[in-house]
Amino acid sequence: MTTISRRIFLGSAGSAVLLTAACGNGIGGDGSQKIDARVDATQNFLFSQYPGTRDLASRAYGVLYIPLVTEAGFGIGGGFGRGALRINNATVDYYSTAKATFGFQIGAQQYAHALFFMTEPALADFRRGKGWAAGADIRYATPEQGASIGKDTTELDPVVALVFGQQGLIAGATLSGTKYSRIIP
Repeated sequence: MTTISRRIFLGSAGSAVLLTAACGNGIGGDGSQKIDARVDATQNFLFSQYPGTRDLASRAYGVLYIPLVTEAGFGIGGGFGRGALRINNATVDYYSTAKATFGFQIGAQQYAHALFFMTEPALADFRRGKGWAAGADIRYATPEQGASIGKDTTELDPVVALVFGQQGLIAGATLSGTKYSRIIP
């Protein structure tokens, strides 16, 4: 039986955090103006590449745009990103997203995602919580569905997540285990 000492565990976790920070995620960036500019660009990209998301956003009670999440791992890993919650297309709050992973993994990747809050209670729960974790109540849409996602596929889902723009060396991106926290940039 192999045991992992705290030193090895903390060293691996520290390496993952440094690698994540080195990927240009804008940690400690220029605050709200930089986040808003990235969110604007992400929203424009999303609507132009996946036209069905424009209608989805218009029916949502709020949309959280996370323009850039950077993940890195070598056995132990993590990810971080920042974005903005928009209600009626106006920024109302800023959020960070963070996750820790453990298991067979090596590499780094970056991606964007958006959470469409399709019910008032889902949005209220998200905003009321001190930290909201992505869980089973999220319906994942693929970028290919983003072009044609319709009312019939989302009317019963409280939150619809769309992950897009993946680049890097880790296969797949999921939001399970991701925690969102309100921030003041």
